[in-house]
Amino acid sequence: MPGSCDCYHFAFAPILPSREDMAATSSSLAEQTTRRRTFAIISHPDAGKTTLTEKLLLYSGLIRTAGMVKNRKGRAATSDWMGMERERGISVTSSAMQFPYKGTVINVLDTPGHEDFSEDTYRTLTAADSAIMVLDAGKGVERQTRKLFEVCKLRGIPVLTFINKLDLPGRDPLDLLTEVEDALGIQACAFNWPVGSGKEFAGVVDRRTREFQLFEKAAAGGAQESALERLPFEDSRVDDRLGAEVAGRVRGELELLEVAGNEYTDEAFLEGRVTPTFFGSALTNFGLEPFFDAFVELAPSPGARLVDLPDGTESRRRTDEPFSAFVFKIQANMDRRHRDCIAFLRICSGRYEPDAMVKHHRLGKAVRLTRPHSIVAQERNTLDEAFPGDVIGLVSRDNFRIGDTLSLDGGFEHKPLPQFQPELFARIEPKAVSMRKRFDKGMKNLIAEGAVQMFHPEDNPRNALSGAVGRLQFEVLQYRLEDEYDVATTMQPMPYTCSAWLKGQRESFQPTTTCLMTKDIHERTVVLFRTDWDKQAAAKNNPEHELLDMA
Repeated sequence: MPGSCDCYHFAFAPILPSREDMAATSSSLAEQTTRRRTFAIISHPDAGKTTLTEKLLLYSGLIRTAGMVKNRKGRAATSDWMGMERERGISVTSSAMQFPYKGTVINVLDTPGHEDFSEDTYRTLTAADSAIMVLDAGKGVERQTRKLFEVCKLRGIPVLTFINKLDLPGRDPLDLLTEVEDALGIQACAFNWPVGSGKEFAGVVDRRTREFQLFEKAAAGGAQESALERLPFEDSRVDDRLGAEVAGRVRGELELLEVAGNEYTDEAFLEGRVTPTFFGSALTNFGLEPFFDAFVELAPSPGARLVDLPDGTESRRRTDEPFSAFVFKIQANMDRRHRDCIAFLRICSGRYEPDAMVKHHRLGKAVRLTRPHSIVAQERNTLDEAFPGDVIGLVSRDNFRIGDTLSLDGGFEHKPLPQFQPELFARIEPKAVSMRKRFDKGMKNLIAEGAVQMFHPEDNPRNALSGAVGRLQFEVLQYRLEDEYDVATTMQPMPYTCSAWLKGQRESFQPTTTCLMTKDIHERTVVLFRTDWDKQAAAKNNPEHELLDMA
């Protein structure tokens, strides 16, 4: 049946190398930080992002058989652990996974590609030091890819590009490179080059080593690693394998790239002026392992991060300063038996040690960080220590919110995480009055993780409304309430199409007749409008106030 995981075959290695596997306790903080690679994978829906994540787990040795988002035989992707993801073949929530790969420690943040979940993706990008942008070779740069790339550009996140689906008929590689440059305003430097395409796709050429990397198909759907043969660029066996015409054409394209291609420098990459670009097929595994190896080499390790100081200025907090971290994601019900809630923390500086007492900046009190976990899907491993760049999960019901800062020393705040203006509003209620208590608990947990936003009208605070960026968020909310809390619900759409956070004195604000004044869960005033015209009129009538689209 679709969504069944009976065909899964996991071989879980230690998520972080144990103390016996690496001298973590005796090595320096700088050495451990240098080994970390913390990155997000971004793409338009169906470009192959989650499949690429799955294959990284395969090549790391963490799983023996790779699943996919869509698979007729029922093997789901490891990062898609939620019931709706397995049933419908879509990724609807970001996931954080941590594992060793060839001498490094990988923290990969898989994000939903659907634009309805862009807010979750934007928050997750705040925890990343770099990003892999996945493009469909047949479609090129798509709308959601542009939006996500702009977020990376705004935050100064360097981006590597993987052009996927070379096993299917696609566009000319040179045209794809040109589109990346024209559409995204960044130079694309091809690190490898495809050998054929579609059914004729045989592998790639590594431009740095000048060798053909020819692959053979393995298990169906690339569930296992593909055999790789490396042949020098001028080796006569290349002509025998590919045919003289194909080999000659590829060599001609490579000569053209040497003359007209963009130059790569580490400085240009880290400054976001050039994107190292790779071709391959996540489905068949062609070009994947060389890409992963190149990523580990090129992607930056964690560095200093901007923080806000009490006097309104900014500072850079170095990785060697005392322990600090921030909460970028909360996920309810990863363990269905215990109805727990996991707060995902990105460590920014210092070393985590067992049972550390840290300052909780928002609550203004000390909290003990007990039994943090590294997580792959629903599998957890308790950590003895963690370092800058690591993503750890803390089991907690009420202590943490998205954006919370934790540290040993205090005196600063990590940059606030973005919250966007909802465009759809509805009143969601349990079908059975007897389910009210269970419904309220489910809504509290799902709103805390950012599934939707909640607004309480000033004139009737108990009659709460839910707000979403996209319609699919409501579908996911109702599905999860029934699947995880056994509460069937009804949804009544509301006539509001936009909103804004009010900056200024509420008492002096003059609302339009059709707007609704509400409070969000942080007690901030939010104005709901029926049309953009109403919003513009309210702004014009209240020049001493600001209507903010992002909080």
